[in-house]
Amino acid sequence: METDPPKAFEGYAPKTGRFALTPELSPEQELAILCHALFAEGYDDHIAGHISYRQDDGTFLINPWELAWDEITASDIIRIDVEGNVIAGDWNVTPANLLHRAIHEVRSDANIIIHNHPRYASIWSMRQEVPKTFDQTGANINGDIKLYNEYAGALHQTEQCAKAAAELGDAKWALLANHGVLVTGRDIRQAHVRAVTLEWRCKQAWMVEAIGGGVPMPEEHVENLGGMIDEFGLPFMWEAMVRRVLRKYPEVLQ
Repeated sequence: METDPPKAFEGYAPKTGRFALTPELSPEQELAILCHALFAEGYDDHIAGHISYRQDDGTFLINPWELAWDEITASDIIRIDVEGNVIAGDWNVTPANLLHRAIHEVRSDANIIIHNHPRYASIWSMRQEVPKTFDQTGANINGDIKLYNEYAGALHQTEQCAKAAAELGDAKWALLANHGVLVTGRDIRQAHVRAVTLEWRCKQAWMVEAIGGGVPMPEEHVENLGGMIDEFGLPFMWEAMVRRVLRKYPEVLQ
């Protein structure tokens, strides 16, 4: 049974044709733009990090190992099969795609998986502590942030990845202790707002601590707001970030 959008979102629908807020994008273009958009949000640890995007035919799109997220174009995106073999693309795929495939295998809801070492979330992962929520933007997503604290180096061994996938369970997002983050999503829009919210929440909490502390938002407010946005999406945010990327990097569509 489908749930109707809340009243706050009534009348919202993606525009098409003359009134489209973004051009029509291929999956490869979507993924390339997502890489650029998240790079601007702090997912910028040189060439580290990878995003996998499950397709209807069972294959996965993934960003190249060799390229930083702010230089990727649609034609750079790689396609791999369920065994991790490159079936389209001119670059190499990171061995760490094994973790993504392990999670995709047990999570039908996780069509997008993001891993990177964003600045502020990585600090909290080093502290092995989940930050509190102090502002509305940090409350765009509800639910606990999983702390996975069994770091054993890069995740590219079958047994280790299967264990990590099991430990993560149905988490929307996780801090990987002394490492970075992992974010899941059913589609590009949901994965984007989850990843942005995670880093924003970590950044704001770090700054609040730097001035001696603050008062967190009531949990019920975070739950209500975050549940609404996570379920239905934040209207126009993804489209605005697409336009921002295209203004700065129009070659991303190539």
